[in-house]
Amino acid sequence: MVCSVKTAAFNGISAQVVEVQACFAPGVPGFVIVGLPDKAVNESRERVRAIFGTLGVSFPREHIIINLTPADLIKEGTHYDLPIALSLLGLLNIIKPEQISGCLLMGALSLDGRIERVNGVLPAAVKASSLGLAMVCPKENGQEAAWSGSKEIIAAGHILELINYFKGKTTIAPPALPRIEDKGYPIDMADVKGQESAKRAMLIAAAGGHNLLMIGPPGSGKTMLAERLLTILPKMSVREALETAMIHSVAGLLPETIDFCRPFRAPHHSASMPALVGGGRKGVPGEISLAHNGVLFLDELPEFSKTTLDALRQPLESKKAVIARVQAHTEYPADFQLIAAMNPCRCGHLGTKERMCAKAPLCAMEYLGRLSGPFLDRFDMQIEVPAVSAYDLTSDKKGTGSAEMAQKVLTAREISKERFDKLGIKNLTVNAQLKGEILEKVLDLDENLRKFSAEAAEKCGLSARGLVRILRLARTIADLQNEKKVIKMHVMEALSYRHRLFKKPN
Repeated sequence: MVCSVKTAAFNGISAQVVEVQACFAPGVPGFVIVGLPDKAVNESRERVRAIFGTLGVSFPREHIIINLTPADLIKEGTHYDLPIALSLLGLLNIIKPEQISGCLLMGALSLDGRIERVNGVLPAAVKASSLGLAMVCPKENGQEAAWSGSKEIIAAGHILELINYFKGKTTIAPPALPRIEDKGYPIDMADVKGQESAKRAMLIAAAGGHNLLMIGPPGSGKTMLAERLLTILPKMSVREALETAMIHSVAGLLPETIDFCRPFRAPHHSASMPALVGGGRKGVPGEISLAHNGVLFLDELPEFSKTTLDALRQPLESKKAVIARVQAHTEYPADFQLIAAMNPCRCGHLGTKERMCAKAPLCAMEYLGRLSGPFLDRFDMQIEVPAVSAYDLTSDKKGTGSAEMAQKVLTAREISKERFDKLGIKNLTVNAQLKGEILEKVLDLDENLRKFSAEAAEKCGLSARGLVRILRLARTIADLQNEKKVIKMHVMEALSYRHRLFKKPN
């Protein structure tokens, strides 16, 4: 006799059904798990043995084989504890096998029988719902599973509670839907003194989803501006929020409440490539995936490893992080908006005679030399953020606030969305995603503007990618001004946000 139950393995945020088959076989009494289990799965044997003692059930003195199929897929994590235990209970007919065959089970077991929280329940529940399976999970993951829309969710806190449920001796109340909580923001763009031109750049970046690099001396407000970008971005849609939550679920970072605010990730400059892009032994999502549908802020940009930064070039174009290993190929969504900040040189005071170091301007060239040209080319906007004057700092005059800017961003995005719908363009939400023929259709440039754009690109030394980004930027500026066509003034403003990085001295 073989007792089979279902659980899940993960490839990125996609759950794949794994069948857990238990049987008694001829041979010396023992307990073997086959099917490429990792160390955590192999250790399930000892936890399951202890659970049988907790339940007062004699552990069978047989040669037990647990087969995890498909056999060529690596099985990782402690969530295999519960399916292994229930497959054995079904094999002993303590639970009828047909009662658990239509369930997808996930849960870690403590030695006293408690079913503990595990990662990845949300994508597993989505998979179970699509296959018409009931989802069995820890009680702590119940609200997370309920977000999937699955019709039958069994969230239990103890294995004995689960056994009694399958025996019909008790009922388990369905989990409540997670609470939606609009936390809002305790910060505001009005907090930033002066820097109205930098705020204008932030407004354009938010309206079109453009990548932005800020260059300025210490204390000029670069970090304050970046942190307040979220306050002017539209809230996530339900689809975006669900996709983001699935990534955070796999990473074990999903909060108990639903919040439609976009994620903001700001890793330290000492972060390694796997930490930023994703990877490691288990292929976990990195910062760029955790920032999916949100903002990734890299402060002190040149202090990051050059190799690490160059690893961002491909995800910035493809909008996904691909982690290739000998035995696995994992893919995570990574559609994020990159905001970065840096000082003009190591001392930070290039151009200020009183405070500039003796190595200037060579120190600025060396500092910038840590960033590759192709990586810098991924920024649509490269702006200078000058030092704030003492007058601006002490002034009680309020600058432009987040509410006003957020309304302009929302209006501009609605205009671009309406245009995409009229042209039959699907799966695009912001102008920064425009490329190829779609960009041509959206811009609809006349001959004079084409010629001006080409001459400007030649004069400014822009690459083909740089020119495309300038034209996307011009389209966003036109949307903010509610202009149907892109005109020369829009292209000129877009070019002004392409900061001429330090020239080599004569």
